Amino acid sequence: QVQLVESGGGFVQAGGSLRLSCAASGIIFSLNNMGWYRQAPGKQRELVAAITNSGRTNYADSVKGRFTISRDNAQDTVYLQMNSLKPEDTAVYYCSANRLVTYWGQGTQVTVSS
Repeated sequence: QVQLVESGGGFVQAGGSLRLSCAASGIIFSLNNMGWYRQAPGKQRELVAAITNSGRTNYADSVKGRFTISRDNAQDTVYLQMNSLKPEDTAVYYCSANRLVTYWGQGTQVTVSS
Protein backbone atom coordinates (compact mmCIF):
# COMPACT_ATOMS: atom_id res chain seq x y z
CA GLN A 1 0.00 0.00 0.00
CA VAL A 2 1.48 3.29 -1.13
CA GLN A 3 1.31 6.22 1.26
CA LEU A 4 2.56 9.76 0.88
CA VAL A 5 2.09 11.74 4.08
CA GLU A 6 2.64 15.48 3.99
CA SER A 7 3.34 17.59 7.04
CA GLY A 8 4.60 21.04 7.93
CA GLY A 9 1.83 23.21 6.57
CA GLY A 10 0.28 25.98 8.59
CA PHE A 11 -0.38 29.66 8.94
CA VAL A 12 2.40 32.18 8.43
CA GLN A 13 2.73 35.88 7.78
CA ALA A 14 4.05 37.20 4.50
CA GLY A 15 7.83 37.02 4.42
CA GLY A 16 7.91 34.00 6.67
CA SER A 17 9.09 30.47 6.04
CA LEU A 18 7.73 26.95 6.21
CA ARG A 19 9.24 23.56 5.54
CA LEU A 20 7.02 20.86 4.13
CA SER A 21 7.87 17.18 4.43
CA CYS A 22 6.48 14.20 2.59
CA ALA A 23 7.20 10.75 3.97
CA ALA A 24 6.74 7.93 1.49
CA SER A 25 6.08 4.25 2.05
CA GLY A 26 5.13 1.36 -0.18
CA ILE A 27 7.34 2.52 -3.06
CA ILE A 28 11.01 2.23 -3.94
CA PHE A 29 11.56 5.86 -3.09
CA SER A 30 14.98 6.24 -4.66
CA LEU A 31 13.63 5.25 -8.08
CA ASN A 32 10.77 7.73 -8.04
CA ASN A 33 10.68 11.26 -9.30
CA MET A 34 9.12 13.40 -6.60
CA GLY A 35 7.16 16.60 -6.84
CA TRP A 36 5.27 19.24 -4.94
CA TYR A 37 2.09 20.66 -6.42
CA ARG A 38 -0.38 23.17 -5.07
CA GLN A 39 -3.99 24.03 -5.62
CA ALA A 40 -5.57 27.30 -4.58
CA PRO A 41 -9.34 27.71 -4.30
CA GLY A 42 -10.91 27.98 -7.73
CA LYS A 43 -7.67 27.21 -9.52
CA GLN A 44 -6.11 24.19 -11.16
CA ARG A 45 -3.43 22.17 -9.48
CA GLU A 46 -0.01 23.39 -10.57
CA LEU A 47 3.53 22.12 -10.29
CA VAL A 48 5.61 23.98 -7.72
CA ALA A 49 8.85 22.01 -7.74
CA ALA A 50 10.13 18.61 -8.78
CA ILE A 51 13.21 16.51 -8.19
CA THR A 52 14.17 13.52 -10.27
CA ASN A 53 15.51 10.26 -8.94
CA SER A 54 18.96 11.51 -9.92
CA GLY A 55 18.52 14.77 -8.04
CA ARG A 56 17.81 17.16 -10.88
CA THR A 57 15.38 19.90 -9.88
CA ASN A 58 13.01 22.27 -11.58
CA TYR A 59 10.75 25.00 -10.26
CA ALA A 60 7.75 27.04 -11.27
CA ASP A 61 8.82 30.55 -12.22
CA SER A 62 6.70 31.97 -9.41
CA VAL A 63 8.77 30.24 -6.72
CA LYS A 64 12.29 30.30 -8.18
CA GLY A 65 14.76 31.73 -5.71
CA ARG A 66 12.32 31.33 -2.81
CA PHE A 67 11.56 27.59 -2.62
CA THR A 68 13.97 24.66 -2.51
CA ILE A 69 13.08 21.03 -3.05
CA SER A 70 15.31 18.29 -1.68
CA ARG A 71 15.14 14.60 -0.97
CA ASP A 72 16.60 12.18 1.55
CA ASN A 73 16.60 8.70 0.06
CA ALA A 74 17.69 7.19 3.36
CA GLN A 75 14.56 8.57 5.02
CA ASP A 76 12.22 8.13 2.01
CA THR A 77 11.30 11.77 2.42
CA VAL A 78 11.07 14.78 0.15
CA TYR A 79 11.13 18.33 1.45
CA LEU A 80 10.04 21.74 0.28
CA GLN A 81 11.69 24.68 1.99
CA MET A 82 9.59 27.77 1.40
CA ASN A 83 11.05 31.18 2.17
CA SER A 84 9.82 34.72 1.58
CA LEU A 85 6.27 33.46 1.45
CA LYS A 86 3.62 35.59 -0.22
CA PRO A 87 -0.17 35.59 0.16
CA GLU A 88 -0.42 34.16 -3.36
CA ASP A 89 1.40 31.05 -2.12
CA THR A 90 -1.70 30.17 -0.12
CA ALA A 91 -2.93 26.77 -1.28
CA VAL A 92 -3.15 23.11 -0.44
CA TYR A 93 0.23 21.57 -1.18
CA TYR A 94 0.40 18.01 -2.47
CA CYS A 95 3.30 15.61 -2.70
CA SER A 96 3.57 13.30 -5.68
CA ALA A 97 5.66 10.28 -6.55
CA ASN A 98 6.08 9.16 -10.12
CA ARG A 99 7.75 6.23 -11.75
CA LEU A 100 5.38 4.17 -13.89
CA VAL A 101 2.37 5.39 -11.88
CA THR A 102 1.74 8.70 -10.14
CA TYR A 103 0.75 8.65 -6.50
CA TRP A 104 -0.55 11.59 -4.48
CA GLY A 105 -0.62 12.57 -0.88
CA GLN A 106 -3.68 14.01 0.81
CA GLY A 107 -2.27 17.52 0.97
CA THR A 108 -1.35 20.05 3.60
CA GLN A 109 -2.77 23.55 3.87
CA VAL A 110 -0.46 26.55 3.66
CA THR A 111 -1.97 29.93 4.46
CA VAL A 112 0.06 33.13 4.10
CA SER A 113 -1.43 36.31 5.52
CA SER A 114 -0.60 39.76 4.23
